[in-house]
Amino acid sequence: MLRFFRERAGMTQEGLGKHVGYSKSQVAMVERGERSPKGKLVEIADQVLGAQGALLVLAEKEFEKGGVPPWTEDYLVEERKAAALHVYQTHLIPGSLQTEAYSRAVFASNRCPTFDDEDVESRVASRVERQQLFERKPTPNVSYVLEESTLTRPLGGKAALREQLQHILTIGDLRHIEIQVMPHDRDVHAGLNGNMILLETADRRQLAYIEGHRGGYFVSEQPDLGDLFGKYGTLRAQALNPEESAKLIEEVARKL
Repeated sequence: MLRFFRERAGMTQEGLGKHVGYSKSQVAMVERGERSPKGKLVEIADQVLGAQGALLVLAEKEFEKGGVPPWTEDYLVEERKAAALHVYQTHLIPGSLQTEAYSRAVFASNRCPTFDDEDVESRVASRVERQQLFERKPTPNVSYVLEESTLTRPLGGKAALREQLQHILTIGDLRHIEIQVMPHDRDVHAGLNGNMILLETADRRQLAYIEGHRGGYFVSEQPDLGDLFGKYGTLRAQALNPEESAKLIEEVARKL
């Protein structure tokens, strides 16, 4: 229906995206039913496309009021069934690797908004649950490239960080997991634009996911998708190999 009204109005996906704050690929995914509409997309699209309330009525029927999942849910759906997952993280340990104590420190640190205790605990439980990724069948291929700074930022205190680093080493021992560290002293760096998550779906379709302050979005179209996969490949080549990375993580943990 969104595509019908957009095409009837003679507007491109990129044009609609500018009105609603979406990228072209995000609009395309909503139109294909691969992503639920977030924010004020439906309200704004209904107005600018002249749908006269039709999109509002449909959205209320299809996405129960108050029951629309948070902006991370679209990504988590893909993560739960991914055949492969590749993560580059710059500021903190990735969510799928976090221990309970470290995760609690992350959410307790959040400001604007500040989460209440109940909300923090709910988010921690959801994050810890994600680690079923490492045990599920069929076994996914998973890799991480972590900036060295993520290993030294003592969120939750030194004891919590030490536990977190030991957990990373334990997960890194699994045959289908590879964890690499990007050292501080690298004089060339392919990841200066920030975090990225790359996925390969069960049907071997590639997706990229980018997070920001206002939410996250998928990248599913070329050349952007290919560029991100190429960038991640370069990051892996520039980082320490898994064995060297494990030695560095052990050293950091020992000094805490």
